[in-house]
Amino acid sequence: MCKMSLRSLIYFCLILSLQALFPFITLIRANETNQDVKIEVTFLPENCSQKAKRGDMLNAHYDGFLAKDGSQFYCSRTTEKGHPHWFVLGVGNIIKGLDVGLQEMCPGEKRKVTIPPPLAYGEKGNGPVPPNATVIFEVELLHISRGPRSIEAFKEMDADNNKELTKEEIKEYLKMEAKKLQTQKDESYFDDVVADVFHKNDHDADGTLSLKEYNVYNHDEL
Repeated sequence: MCKMSLRSLIYFCLILSLQALFPFITLIRANETNQDVKIEVTFLPENCSQKAKRGDMLNAHYDGFLAKDGSQFYCSRTTEKGHPHWFVLGVGNIIKGLDVGLQEMCPGEKRKVTIPPPLAYGEKGNGPVPPNATVIFEVELLHISRGPRSIEAFKEMDADNNKELTKEEIKEYLKMEAKKLQTQKDESYFDDVVADVFHKNDHDADGTLSLKEYNVYNHDEL
């Protein structure tokens, strides 16, 4: 989580003290631009022991809206792009406001994150997002794993120790992680996640992921 000034810390503590009345609303001060990222937790699972931190690889569904009129500019559940997305937290894979807004999030949790322009798409905008637009993301975090630069995570998945990952190896690893978290998922969920990982990382399309392919950070802004 980003560092806070003394004033911001006092403000943050004040917000926490009001949670008896407003239990799911938190404001986090983004130090770089003196702007606020507003976080509303809309669903919190009973088991929230695993929490996202910088460098973790997250898998999530998200919808993007313009704060000005509520119009939707992106949805990861559409038939055309209907799959969750993998990204690494805190390294610039996603816009700065989401790097702040998804910190400490746990699998199964849902958040509504309101992001000011400097921490979203700035003065230039991005596609359907106009310049200087405040945006809102509704995010459902599905899975947390060690970041793609983690040799430990690669070794855990590489069951036959041949320095390549197959779809089945990644799928079995995801199932094992879900079991640890006591999370029930359909078979199709794991198939979708694996398909997304290979779509983004299997650059030579040989059906396996080398250590080099698995380790690459792709700049895939939301």
